Amino acid sequence: MNKIILASKEKAKRLQLAALKQMLTLATNAFGLVAALAWNSVIQEFVNNYIKKWFAYGSGLISLLIYAVIITILAVAITLQLSSITEKLEEKTKT
Repeated sequence: MNKIILASKEKAKRLQLAALKQMLTLATNAFGLVAALAWNSVIQEFVNNYIKKWFAYGSGLISLLIYAVIITILAVAITLQLSSITEKLEEKTKT
């Protein structure tokens, strides 16, 4: 009987941990989305205020292309940096 209670408590702890990990993932993703939207606005303003004026009127496509290139470069650079940091941390935890 005691083993059943211990096993049940262990299951409850694992369930709590899994739920907490899921909540952490959801919260992190939500804050990431908010940050991405904020940066989206900043980059759009930058393109509109500083880059668009160098092109002829009606150059919306060029501005959007420049915006897309900036976003892509940022996304790749940040992803590479985070991957590198993650790999280093994983190596440290293995040793």
